[in-house]
Amino acid sequence: MTKYQSVNVAATLWAFTFLVVFAWSAYHPFERGTWVLEVAPAVLGAAALLLSRRRFPLTPLLYVLILIHCIILLIGGHYTYAEVPLFDWIAEHTGSSRNNYDKLGHFAQGFVPVMIAREITLRLQVFNSRAWANFFVVCFALAFSAFYELIEWWVALASAEGAEAFLGTQGYVWDTQSDMGAALIGAIAALVTLSSWHDSQLSQFIKR
Repeated sequence: MTKYQSVNVAATLWAFTFLVVFAWSAYHPFERGTWVLEVAPAVLGAAALLLSRRRFPLTPLLYVLILIHCIILLIGGHYTYAEVPLFDWIAEHTGSSRNNYDKLGHFAQGFVPVMIAREITLRLQVFNSRAWANFFVVCFALAFSAFYELIEWWVALASAEGAEAFLGTQGYVWDTQSDMGAALIGAIAALVTLSSWHDSQLSQFIKR
């Protein structure tokens, strides 16, 4: 199998997986309006990958991370973040008073965007220093998380219907701050665990 054929197979598998999970997510979701809000970022992300895959193809690692993030969003949209059954079970067996699937979502909201920002800045050689590059991409991930919290707030102000399910606070007064904290932890964790692997795949794109 040639490199071109393997890339096409990978793209087909990516699209097939996304569409299967999307179809499942769309089938009788907990609340249709909330579902639309929750899955919109996944759909927009998939469309952006489709439009850019020939002009600016990404590393295989990043494609996998984005797919995982999309799946997390699609699951959250189907059940709402406060009602995901597995995390209800975890809460029951750990004595927690809330379903913490939203914290997984916000962890991914830092873990994946920081790698997207890292890939773009390194390939475009925006920074001469890796230290400054790492600082910037972590700041980007945290800013992205904060902007998403603002979107949730605007949605809640615009429409009370489904706002509580979309916000997913579950009565936790520090929910917004802990969401951004989870994203920050995710961003740092991604850099610590994946940078070397990512660098090995980036070598084909970065001119020395």
